[in-house]
Parts: sequence; C-alpha cells; structure tokens
Amino acid sequence: MSDALNSPVVRHSPSTGAGSPDVWGIYEPDTGSIQYICADPATRQAALIDVVWNFDPKNYKFSSESMDQVLDLVRENDLKVQWVLDTHPHADHVMASARLKERTGAPNAIGALVPKIAGIWAELYNLPDAFDPVRDFDRLFEEGDSFMIGELDVRVMLSPGHTLGSITYVCGDAAFVHDTLMQPDTGTSRSDFPGGDTGELWESIQDILALPNETRLYVGHDYGTEDREEPQWEASVAEHKAQNIHVKDGTSREDWIERRQKRDKTLALPDRILAALQINLRGGRLPAAENDGHHYLKLPVSRFD
Repeated sequence: MSDALNSPVVRHSPSTGAGSPDVWGIYEPDTGSIQYICADPATRQAALIDVVWNFDPKNYKFSSESMDQVLDLVRENDLKVQWVLDTHPHADHVMASARLKERTGAPNAIGALVPKIAGIWAELYNLPDAFDPVRDFDRLFEEGDSFMIGELDVRVMLSPGHTLGSITYVCGDAAFVHDTLMQPDTGTSRSDFPGGDTGELWESIQDILALPNETRLYVGHDYGTEDREEPQWEASVAEHKAQNIHVKDGTSREDWIERRQKRDKTLALPDRILAALQINLRGGRLPAAENDGHHYLKLPVSRFD
C-alpha cells in the first residue's frame, strides 16, 4: 500500500454558490473510511458525518485521533457543530457518534430503519435486549425527511442494499452516499451483510444517479487501485454515469447483480465487524461496565460462512 493510503488525508471541496455547502473529507487510513464535515458558508454551522472512533482489532484498544482531527478542523475553520450524523451502522469502523455528542453538545442521528438492523444483530449476538436506537440517537430519519444545517436544506433518501437501513444526505449540490457507490474506477459497495440486498442496492444507486449531473457524490470508502495510489472520494453524478466501472450508463441490472454477487462471495467479514456493530448499534457506546469496572463484548462463533 502506498504512503498516501497509509496516512490521513484532508481535502476541502468549496461551496459552488448559493445553497451549496463547503465539504471537508478526512481519510482514515486504517479502515479506508472517509469522514466528512458539511458546513454552511454563511452561518458556519456544520454537520459531522460518519466520523471514526479508532479501534485496534489486534489489541482491542480505542483512541480518538480521528475525531480529534475532525474537531481540530472545525475549530480551525471557525465552525459550530450543529449535527452528528451517520449514514448506517458501520461494519468496518466504530462510530464516534456518542463521543462527538458529548464533546460538541450536538444531537446525533441515523436512519429510521436502524431498529430493524438492531433486531437482526440482536439475534446473531443472542443479546435480545442490548440495542435500543430510539434511546441512543436523538433523531431517526425517515425517507423524505428534511432538516437544516445553518440556512442549508438537507434531504434524507433511504438507500438500502448495503444495509437495509442505510440513508443518504443530500445538501444542495452535495450528497453523502456512504457504502453504495465507490469511486468510478472502483465501482460499487458490497451487499452481502445480514439484511443487505443486491437488488435493493441497485435501486438505491439508480436513485442517487438520478440526482442532477453536477451533484458532488461523496463515498464512504476508498482503498486505491493498481493504477491509483492516492485516496479519492468525490466525483459528480455525471462522472459516475460516464465512467463507473460497475454502473455506468448502459449497464443492465441483471449483469450488475450477477457481478456484484459473484464478487461478494469472495469477501471475508471485515476484521472489526463483530466488535463494531455491537458498539454502533448502541450509538457508539460500549456495553455497560461489569462488576469489575471493565467493558466486555460478546462475539458469536460459527454464525457466518
């Protein structure tokens, strides 16, 4: 892996005019995740999207360098955090939602179908009463809901497929599309986790590509390619329709589903998934400490092929 893919990278995508946000992307190298700041240039109000609470899966230790980096950018750019947002319960990193809420005082939010995801995983963990997203998030957004970042309107799109409850945030000419699309030279995201559905992911991607051609699409992950070693995370709808190696114009639904499912069958579980989901479905909180003062996670054995 190149040095660039092994190091944090920050890029600013400035507002393109009235109704358009400033966007900062912050690349987290351990998981290839992209974290975002979406800000209203007029009021300096901002939302933090899909921020990482760093987790070492070898030693089961946590650290805060990613959220510290994001909050440093907030201060450097004289922003005020209005929202802490996630697009879905992530399988490959632990969300910083609860800790960012504590540090900023801003409400946290995620999609309204996350309780259904919690039900699936409560059964897999055999923890029937462990997860309560209504308790752990201040807002559960429905399809078509809207809210404000400063003076900017944000619209919520339900984007299932990667998970059954994934959502996209559309703010002016910026859309945060998480684990649906990858960069055009990489294609699309996997759909084989419990509750995922390849056909639904196709429909979600088509809804995203129906946005105006100039819309800036911000993806959830990048891992580079053989020909590109610098991480990237922004491309327009028009660029995806012309260049995306999986879903560019002229691609059939049947061909894409066959290709996606064949690829997904070769993929192992992410190395953080069994820890991450047990925390993320609590809004980024650890289970309650036990009588010795320590926190413990429960890991299902032989539940996945």
